[in-house]
Amino acid sequence: MSGTRRDPLLDVEELRTRFRTDEGVVRAVDGVSFSVGRGETVCLVGESGSGKTVASESITRLIRTPPGEIRGTVRFEGRDLATLSDAELTEIRGGDIAHVFQNPQGALNPVYTVGWQLVEAVRLHDEVTRREARDRALELLDRVGIPDATTRFDDYPHEFSGGMKQRVVIAMALASNPKLLIADEPTTALDVTIQAQILRLLVELQDEFDMSILLITHDLGVVAEVADRVVVLYAGKVMETAGVYDLFDRPSHPYTRALLDCLPGRGGRMRSIGGTLPDPTDPPPGCRFAARCPHAVDACTDGEQPPQHAVSTGDEHAVAHEVSCVHFGPGGDPSVVLGERAETAGSDGPATGTGGDD
Repeated sequence: MSGTRRDPLLDVEELRTRFRTDEGVVRAVDGVSFSVGRGETVCLVGESGSGKTVASESITRLIRTPPGEIRGTVRFEGRDLATLSDAELTEIRGGDIAHVFQNPQGALNPVYTVGWQLVEAVRLHDEVTRREARDRALELLDRVGIPDATTRFDDYPHEFSGGMKQRVVIAMALASNPKLLIADEPTTALDVTIQAQILRLLVELQDEFDMSILLITHDLGVVAEVADRVVVLYAGKVMETAGVYDLFDRPSHPYTRALLDCLPGRGGRMRSIGGTLPDPTDPPPGCRFAARCPHAVDACTDGEQPPQHAVSTGDEHAVAHEVSCVHFGPGGDPSVVLGERAETAGSDGPATGTGGDD
């Protein structure tokens, strides 16, 4: 992990994904912007229903349309993926951009051996013979830590544990030598020991394959282990963006601070966030978090989501820290949120950022 930004690989601007339902239009992702640099790990963080998974699947248009509707700009190496044909996007999806999902069992076909599926993944992206693909598949199985890969090659998915199945899925994702790996809660279904192993594996593979990672998680412990930068989502909006060290050292949005207060061992007693997420078919005006925020004022419930305002880091070379909160805007008082941290975190005063309405 590092504190400086890298060259952009993925740029997402004003991403909006909506679903038409009998109850109304669900605004699952509502103006989300972020980027992923080359060789960087960016974590999308938020509780269930915040829009993390929908945002990640919208990047490569995995969302079925209809009922889904995707708008916004998604640039990968300068190419706008929204303008590509299905055939052109297929070359990138599973190739330069690979996905790892939280349910490895669902990603593997139970009627084919693990080896057969991995060989097919290799041949899908490389014009090689079946023997060459088999050799590559065995290399990948060995690299992701499958013991006795030659023997396990002909086993079926049900013969693998949950952790081993996830390793196989990661191997399949690596078959195309991706530039960006999108990992959606890849450790959720695993016990704590196996989670740590999978996270270490991802970090090792990132260095080895020189790839970027977009990691979707609700677990701030995972974020602390692997992230370079963090994008905090709530109800389809970006609440805060910061380098991982800065985020943990001086969380600035009340929602981010509430998430951190849910962690054991931070400031004594572990707390929960009161209230519930707003109705995605009828979101409230102003800040989406206002109804649950202990620092909400009248301005928080007017107009649109507050724009992104810069938070002073005290280091001109640090990763930009931005927060969508009126207390950091013109005339605002960051100390309302930051409390005892205000003197260091807000020493240069609030500044208006260039963000939009997310």
